[in-house]
Amino acid sequence: MSKKTIILIGFIILKFVLQYVLLSPEYDLQRDEYLHLDQGNHLAWGYLSVPPVTSWFSYIILLLGNSVFWVKFFPALFGVLTLVIVWKTIETLKGNLYALILGAVCIVFSSLLRINMLYQPNSLDILCWTAFYYAMIQYFKTEKTKWFYIAAIVFALGFLNKYNILFLLIGLFPALLLSRQRKILAEKQLYFALILGLILILPNLLWQYNNQFPVVHHMKELSEKQLVNVDRVGFLKEQLLFFIGSLLVIIAGLYALLFYKPFGKYKFFFTSILFTLIIFLYFKAKAYYAIGLYPIYIAFGSVFLSEVLKTGWKRYLQPAFIIIPLLFFIPIYNLAFPNKSPEYIVSHSEKYKKLGMLRWEDGKDHALPQDFADMLGWKELARKTDSVYALFPNSEKTLVLCDNYGQAGAINYYTKKGIKAVSFNADYVNWFNLDVCYKNLIRIKEYEENSNEFKETSPYFESSFIGSQITNKYAREYKTTIFVFTGAKININKRLAKEIKEEKNYAD
Repeated sequence: MSKKTIILIGFIILKFVLQYVLLSPEYDLQRDEYLHLDQGNHLAWGYLSVPPVTSWFSYIILLLGNSVFWVKFFPALFGVLTLVIVWKTIETLKGNLYALILGAVCIVFSSLLRINMLYQPNSLDILCWTAFYYAMIQYFKTEKTKWFYIAAIVFALGFLNKYNILFLLIGLFPALLLSRQRKILAEKQLYFALILGLILILPNLLWQYNNQFPVVHHMKELSEKQLVNVDRVGFLKEQLLFFIGSLLVIIAGLYALLFYKPFGKYKFFFTSILFTLIIFLYFKAKAYYAIGLYPIYIAFGSVFLSEVLKTGWKRYLQPAFIIIPLLFFIPIYNLAFPNKSPEYIVSHSEKYKKLGMLRWEDGKDHALPQDFADMLGWKELARKTDSVYALFPNSEKTLVLCDNYGQAGAINYYTKKGIKAVSFNADYVNWFNLDVCYKNLIRIKEYEENSNEFKETSPYFESSFIGSQITNKYAREYKTTIFVFTGAKININKRLAKEIKEEKNYAD
């Protein structure tokens, strides 16, 4: 085994270990993770919220026992593979051992640790961006057309994971047109590769068509409720933070793409990043959508710096470029990960507020970062729902109806009673079982100061009462209430079918 391989294995082990130790056990899974895990119980070629790939991994996690270890394993794996591809890119660009170590340090001690912490499509999205760029570099280095097909497969996987990868192509195409590499467009094999990619994503496109393109409704809702709060200046500021310890390396990579002769054939990568960022800015995208851009530029920068710092007094600067990401990681370790108690964060809120970490999607500041607040209260909700559910002897005739997908997913993940909670929110609108004649209703309701739930629902049942409430004041679901209604006076199923139809018509 070579020295390089041993060092790479060391970085891989370090990356895996960090992904597990940076999570405090007092936090639950995050809201979105529960929805993605539940999709493994409802395999399809598409969902209202995401394309299908996440559900495939959720099904594998289900087969492996559905434990938190495996939930955290796959995003960590995608982060490790991103590291390996950057390593291989540096080797392709003829980087030496110093370049390999520098690139690995920059990847490991970056915002990817935060991204790879959560079971969401983002980790695989970044991996696919990096792998696609790697395939492009390999093609222009070797001119072997097999890389067209590899790129097509990577793009298809990325598309079936998160539509965000479309921005990669939109930014890359004009960059290629403006470069000498536009001769690639005359390659016949390129178009066969495009056909292959289209065939691979076709099942999802057909699913979108058959379901009246819910992605359009999803993007419209996202734009109206979340992206409207995105500040373009804030977007650019956040780009500097994602790889702040590696910023000099990325800048060196961009400089090298313009002026370093060995990178001449890759010059279009410089304009590609500019076009892609402009497109993200135009659409007021969330800042983290662009993270997939940067790993490949770390590879360029690492190789360039290894040459620049190779001789004379400059070689004494080599350790500095490796130490800088480690030094920046110290404050990031103390702030960006859920490794501090909620009480600690609240008592030290000023430093979190200065970094904008307390600002949620609603544009307001809160007690905890949104992701952290979304990791609290879920076990409590499931435990209390189980206790209420156990009151009914014919529990199979009891419907658990939630306000949002986080509530439904968390109950389904933690339940000891085999509950199949549903919601009119997100994908759950398609997962109601109307073959059961429901007699009782457990209604999980987000807190409202003057709730009309009893007034609106009690007339349809013989009795009603409040079963419990979420008491964790730091949870985003704080005061979420469990209403219980028993002895239905009407046919609940007909009412449900009507509301499901109305919800789908609204989405359309």
